[in-house]
Amino acid sequence: MHDFFKSISLSHKTAPLAVRELIALNEDESKQFLIKLREFFGATESLVISTCNRTEVYYTSSQNLNQDIARLLLAEKGITSTDDYLPYFHFFDTQAAAVRHLFEVCTGLHSQVVGDMQIPNQVKQAYQWSADLDMAGPFLHRLMHTIFFTNKRVAQETSFRDGAASVSYAAVELIEELVGASGCPHMAEYGPANPSILVVGLGEIGADICENLAARKMTQITLCNRTRSKADALAQKHGFRVADFANLTDEIAKADVIISSVLVEKPLITPELLSGLNSLTFKYFFDLSVPRSVDVNIEQVPGVLLYNIDHIRNRADEALSRRMASIPQVEAIIDQSIAEFNDWSREMIVSPTINKFKNALEQIRKEEIARHLKNMTAEESEKVEKITRSIMQKIMKAPVLQLKAACKRGEADTLIDVLTDLFDLEKQPVDNSQHFH
Repeated sequence: MHDFFKSISLSHKTAPLAVRELIALNEDESKQFLIKLREFFGATESLVISTCNRTEVYYTSSQNLNQDIARLLLAEKGITSTDDYLPYFHFFDTQAAAVRHLFEVCTGLHSQVVGDMQIPNQVKQAYQWSADLDMAGPFLHRLMHTIFFTNKRVAQETSFRDGAASVSYAAVELIEELVGASGCPHMAEYGPANPSILVVGLGEIGADICENLAARKMTQITLCNRTRSKADALAQKHGFRVADFANLTDEIAKADVIISSVLVEKPLITPELLSGLNSLTFKYFFDLSVPRSVDVNIEQVPGVLLYNIDHIRNRADEALSRRMASIPQVEAIIDQSIAEFNDWSREMIVSPTINKFKNALEQIRKEEIARHLKNMTAEESEKVEKITRSIMQKIMKAPVLQLKAACKRGEADTLIDVLTDLFDLEKQPVDNSQHFH
């Protein structure tokens, strides 16, 4: 196979969060980088994926531009000491490695939470940017649609997408079940369909909770954090409300769901804090802190239900176990898809030769018919046209089938050379519209 598709990757597997944040590209930066790939390197097909966990660039080129592209990316982010940051990248120097990596990323095999359902949507968005900028050609179109179909098979045929496999995702999923936000309530009669949710503490888990709440289109969210600036930044990003940490008791009284993930030596939320609570509906507390930030005795307060991190983690662990068990199935589906894509990719290489061969025969056919047309009636001319077309198709059939079979064996180059010499195909023009059928 011709190695013209390659990629660079900086991810949670190769770089710490501080480095990933430095390199991450927003939508405008991603689009600008696609344009620069075309301007600087003449890349006609490119894909830029940038999330909180990874920034990756895929491109087609006869040259290996991996290091150059990594340096350009670093320069675009204002990093001058590029040599210090190159070790954080993983370079995929062959088409086979780059294609497989993209399949595995898109299905969630390389996500921090295995089977992550957000990554397919993020990749679709990145692909749309490439298409909008005319940076997606026949190769990338075919590759992406093969990947999307593979994702559909993974969802339908395996348990790889089942359940919530991260603590924060599992907590939000449980909230939906308890208060009916998902439209499939277990206890919706006790709470509103769009619950009022208070998030206390915005460390890694708290911030991740916010992302998941936003993704589920929950709107009545209040953030409460000791450092107000962090709450303001997250609130601005998602359109949430911010409350002062000093008003915690009042905010708890107003909320239907309280999610606590604060670092404290002893419980922050206690029965005494809730002593004045007079709730007519259930109030749900989720304690995601270690050590605990919610006193277990608060369940003695009428209407209060408490779920701790062990409960949530068990849900997540069960889902993760099902996903991990599905990995061999997922890999088998990916293998099938890559094999089919590789067959197409190899055929793409011989299609110009097939079209030149067809054009050469068509030229001979037309020249011979033209010599005899003046002596034929319209009816005879039509019959000759039909007969000669049929003869040409039958002559073409065996060489084309042999070429395609040689493609699958990786032996097409020899046959291409033979056909080119026999029919002097070098002189034939290339019909670009037919290359990739």
